Amino acid sequence: MILCLDIGNTNIFAGVLQEGQVLMRCRYPTEKAACTSDIVGLFLLDVLRQHNIDPASIEAISACSVVPDLDYSIRSACIKYMGHDPLFLEPGVKSGVKLSVKTPHTLGSDRLATAVAALDCYPDRPLIVLDFGTATTVCAIQSDRVYMGGAILPGIKTCMESLCDKTAKLSSVNLIDKPNALGKTTEENIQSGLYYGQLGALKELVARYQENIFKQEPAFVVATGGYAQLFREENLFDALEPDLVLYGLEAVWAMNR
Repeated sequence: MILCLDIGNTNIFAGVLQEGQVLMRCRYPTEKAACTSDIVGLFLLDVLRQHNIDPASIEAISACSVVPDLDYSIRSACIKYMGHDPLFLEPGVKSGVKLSVKTPHTLGSDRLATAVAALDCYPDRPLIVLDFGTATTVCAIQSDRVYMGGAILPGIKTCMESLCDKTAKLSSVNLIDKPNALGKTTEENIQSGLYYGQLGALKELVARYQENIFKQEPAFVVATGGYAQLFREENLFDALEPDLVLYGLEAVWAMNR
């Protein structure tokens, strides 16, 4: 069994995989005060036992992180409480993906992990990967496993939080799928703007990639991330893979074991 950790800006998304099957998954908030090595280590032990998984059965830990300030604490937690020094996906670690970008060292390791998994799930075809998290990211990958680049935009919840923080009279709303485009209340106006603003931006990016990069063969569009479900009926993507980053981390560990 492999414990995989995706250390994101909002949550640590964790999962235990065995031979490509996800046995459990959980999330833990990445608030710095709540992410000491002891707190994280005890949380991991407890959540494994709650899912009837013996911590001693974990063979290795594979991780990616976009929060460098937490890496030391997470590594210490894994060593002290799990008995394993985690493999972090970082420059120098084999991924099987060639990066055709100007600054490869700045590419988020979570984006690389999802690219690895998408290529494994849908081989020998060009891909566009949409990841709906704190930030929404778009990645273009050629069929020969060359990562071409992409785009980053604020995630739908991040947009809502920013709108509330910067205005005096607007408040948080429930994020829903397919809201009325023509809002009749302030709440509906916000829901419409958030949802269709995100949808419109992604449709434009996907269309431009299809037209300018994947001229010979249209790319297969894969979605992942916590907010992808909101857009499942919009014909925006061809497949929804919620655990893509976990599969990618498992694959990276196998390449570097």
